[in-house]
Amino acid sequence: MGKRISFRPVTLERDLERLHQWMHEPHVIPYWNLNIPFAKYREHLRKFLADPHQTLYIGSLDGTPMSYWETYWVKDDILAQYYDFHPDDQGVHLLIGPPAFLGKGYASPLLRTITRRLFHHNRTEKVVAEPDIRNEKMIHIFKKCGFEFQKAIDLPDKRAALMYCYREPFLRSWNHGNAK
Repeated sequence: MGKRISFRPVTLERDLERLHQWMHEPHVIPYWNLNIPFAKYREHLRKFLADPHQTLYIGSLDGTPMSYWETYWVKDDILAQYYDFHPDDQGVHLLIGPPAFLGKGYASPLLRTITRRLFHHNRTEKVVAEPDIRNEKMIHIFKKCGFEFQKAIDLPDKRAALMYCYREPFLRSWNHGNAK
């Protein structure tokens, strides 16, 4: 890709305006449903930052913030009600914010990088995702990164594609440079 990938934790002070703007991008609205007034979004973000079951990140390319990530422990998430989870399963949500970064092939290397970071927790054998079933582009990106479709599930806020990425095949693919 020729760009340096980095992630840093979200902070309310540094990222509130940026994330509020991204939530109002036309490509984000249908899947995140957070195109809400600024004050409401501030409360939403404050609540999410205080939630110990998840960690929020800004993803950057060559130092330019361009993506938002939520990683979480499935055991403490509503998703735990939808499959037979292992206590160390982790999940991931993502969005590319600025439209200028869409369609450039950046999502796959970013997703592979954060998935590898989640597997740094030695007991995590599976990383899960549950993109909106309508979001064919995102489902395709997850598949390219080693996630396998399991089933459609009805979450409170969407119909989702439950997808799993298992440690051993993912790391084998990463180590052999075969991540597609």
